[in-house]
Amino acid sequence: MPSVPFFLKALRLPLLAMLATATLAGCGFQLRGTSPVPASLQPLAVDCPDSLPGRFCQSVRDQLRLGGIDLQDASSADYVLRLRSYQQDRRASAITAQAAAAEYILRHQVTMELLTADRIPLIATTDLTTSETYRYDETNVLAKQREEEELRQQLGDRLAQQVLFRLAPMSQERIDAAIAEYETSQNQADAP
Repeated sequence: MPSVPFFLKALRLPLLAMLATATLAGCGFQLRGTSPVPASLQPLAVDCPDSLPGRFCQSVRDQLRLGGIDLQDASSADYVLRLRSYQQDRRASAITAQAAAAEYILRHQVTMELLTADRIPLIATTDLTTSETYRYDETNVLAKQREEEELRQQLGDRLAQQVLFRLAPMSQERIDAAIAEYETSQNQADAP
């Protein structure tokens, strides 16, 4: 009879793990950084020039791979995600009585568009922006510089997530509708 309690104890941990997994899956839980990128956008090329921060470009690529997207170069991809004009801005948002900055706003912006291999726009040129405010302390400059650098990295990761969320609604039906609309507008423009 001692094997029954041992057997139940041995099953307890796997059963709890399965129960936790089922509960999280049922409530719509999703790991942070992953996005429901549709399979219809495969294969996809990411056109992210060297003028953009390498960490941002890598974050977009990593998150797309996590979403199950097959990334290829532009010559063999069916769709191209173009990223341009990455801008970083830092402005004082609050001033102390001594006219020194007490708070800063960090703002990052990037321009994105999604095209077919034939250069048909599926998502028109769109600016994405994210920002964060942090307090500045003149007596602790090194720590505040580290905090600012961490915030800059977080803002880049947030922009990468925004890019993926813009891609999420691109089902095959939406892609087909956008292509048909583009072709109709081109035919009307070519008509005498």
